Amino acid sequence: MSHSKDKITFTDVMTDVKNYITSTEELEKIEKAYQLALEKHEGQYRKSGEAYIIHPLNVAKILTTVYADSATIQAGLLHDVLEDCDCTKEEMENIVGVEVTRLVEGVTKLSRLHFSTENEYLIEYYKKIIVGMSEDVRVIIVKLADRLHNMRTLWALPDEKRVKKANESLEILAPIAHHLGIHKIKSELEDLALRYIKPDVFYDIAERLNKTKLERDQTVQQMMEEVKGLLAEHNITFEMKGRSKSIYSIYNKLDKGKKFGEIYDLLAMRILVKTKQECYLALGLIHSKYKPMPRRFKDYIAMPKPNMYQSLHTTVFGIDGYLFEIQIRTHEMDEIAENGIASHWAYKENQSSTKANLQSSTEQKLQFFKSIIDLSNDKMSSEDFVNSIKEEVLNNNIYCFSPKGDVFELPKGATPLDFAYKIHTEVGETTVGALVNNSIAPLDYELHDNDIIKIITNKSSSPSKEWINMVKSTATKNKIRGYFSKSEREIYIERGKDALEKELRKRKLSINEFFNKENTEKLLKEFKTDHINEVYLNVGNGKHSSKTVINVIYKLEEDSPVKKTIVINTQPNIDTDIIVSGIDKVKVNFANCCNPVYGEDIIGYITKGNGISIHRVTCHNLEMMDDRIIEVNWNNNSNNKKYLSMILVYCHEHENYMADIIQKASMLGVGIDEIKSVSGSSCSIYQISCYVTSKKQLDKLFSELNKQSYIDKIERLMR
Repeated sequence: MSHSKDKITFTDVMTDVKNYITSTEELEKIEKAYQLALEKHEGQYRKSGEAYIIHPLNVAKILTTVYADSATIQAGLLHDVLEDCDCTKEEMENIVGVEVTRLVEGVTKLSRLHFSTENEYLIEYYKKIIVGMSEDVRVIIVKLADRLHNMRTLWALPDEKRVKKANESLEILAPIAHHLGIHKIKSELEDLALRYIKPDVFYDIAERLNKTKLERDQTVQQMMEEVKGLLAEHNITFEMKGRSKSIYSIYNKLDKGKKFGEIYDLLAMRILVKTKQECYLALGLIHSKYKPMPRRFKDYIAMPKPNMYQSLHTTVFGIDGYLFEIQIRTHEMDEIAENGIASHWAYKENQSSTKANLQSSTEQKLQFFKSIIDLSNDKMSSEDFVNSIKEEVLNNNIYCFSPKGDVFELPKGATPLDFAYKIHTEVGETTVGALVNNSIAPLDYELHDNDIIKIITNKSSSPSKEWINMVKSTATKNKIRGYFSKSEREIYIERGKDALEKELRKRKLSINEFFNKENTEKLLKEFKTDHINEVYLNVGNGKHSSKTVINVIYKLEEDSPVKKTIVINTQPNIDTDIIVSGIDKVKVNFANCCNPVYGEDIIGYITKGNGISIHRVTCHNLEMMDDRIIEVNWNNNSNNKKYLSMILVYCHEHENYMADIIQKASMLGVGIDEIKSVSGSSCSIYQISCYVTSKKQLDKLFSELNKQSYIDKIERLMR
């Protein structure tokens, strides 16, 4: 078996390096690293019988194919020196510097890991370990190049070791190459792994591909000529190439039950154009001539994959009815698709512009971060893992998403309020609540990478001065301070006007008619003022309700719920919510069957061994407890707590009113702990766990919700 392609020289490597690294200083550093590797590996041989230096040379050559930077090439040449040779860290630092030595140390750490692919948990664990241990993403890239060359020479190992290495490559390293967007390494690792894990399948697919190759090539060539004519006719400058499908990707499709003849993207071509606009223009021209296959169009330009991949994908019925998968992208998109994050270090390496360097650095961070998000999509979202990557690579920034998929960069420790102000100042100022990953979250909740945040707003709401202590971003703090430096009078007037108009609409009364000259004069007289703005102001600041103002004109009766009066013991300085008649310092707990709240008529029940259980006097469970009932009262001096209340909201329409209900509760300062939809045959029912300070606040919530046209009734949940 000949493996002459592995017998490369340092000159071969440098020829490839010089294609994209032109700095004499960097080229000299690479040569110095090679001389050190050559000296230290002197007399060492691989299992294939070759001089050991052939391996680091091949690793360096693989790294040049993804345009790795000078430091990465040097680390590739030296990656086994600390582990296998007589060389100290200090000696290496003196010769090639701290940066390269740090990369080599990183690869050495990874080389000491003994991977296991026995089950899915271990596979995920080792993926985390590899990324978590790599303080610099370039360490992983060297590791991938190292493994790829080892896979190319796997024939030299015993059968058992071959299969073990092949499984590691397929299950652990190829997915990481994919997440980093390095298609060419990922694809070759998969094909080589399949060759050793399932040789029969591998060679069967390879043989079938060879048999149909001539026919495929002719069909693709013919199709390419037609498409070239179409694009040239419309003056689009392009480059076009046929695309071979990897054996492993064909195996994957066959494994999912497809027949060989049904894998339509065996006939594939790629079109490279200059601009994003030309991508869409080329797509339109192709679709105008060839019928697209339904549901096979993907726009990864508008919505890039997490590993930064961008391209348009379409499958069309081409010549002779053959299905063709066509990819359309710019040259830059193609570079990133093939070489991934590694290529970012190499672009314009000797540029002098600080701005360009900064942009390049930002791209690297963003790319690596997006890869991390993609990893977390594959069950790799352990908090420690993400945090370690974040601290090492991302300078303490986190990235969160809107429900539409827009990404926002925020400082570590940011809250939903920071996110709201990042969208727009007006959104921030009218925020009343937030859903994080579809669950209710308090406004001071600390956001994490990959959170999806929906901000709930209300036009008549405004910021609270407490928000300054809830936000992390300096910009957000400044916006909140700026709001309070405005005239509060203006804000209250606007709020009062909105509230009045809303109440009039609810009662189906004409706004223009209500504010006619005669009515306005009547209002000014009633409220002893010279200007209608004063009326708005008093509604906005809560001095008068909208109903009070409207009743001046229409004389409608204002809702005035009868409040129960209960005798409250005024005994001072008792450190408990409840005062038990004649007993000092007794253990009390609130019954979860009726969840009493401060201000309600309550009664105590003496339990066996668990103190006194507090119930509402209307609780149906009290009927069975007559013999151990005791009088209890609320303690006025300790009412600084919030009490759990369970309520059911019945809506007569099958629509999602969850966000609106949360909004109404937030405006009243009611904290919703949980809200869930309970199926009803003819209506939507929401079961809500909320925290209120008193019966008065709970009544306000009921009153506010009852105003909504979609709500039939609300009731307390009794168990």
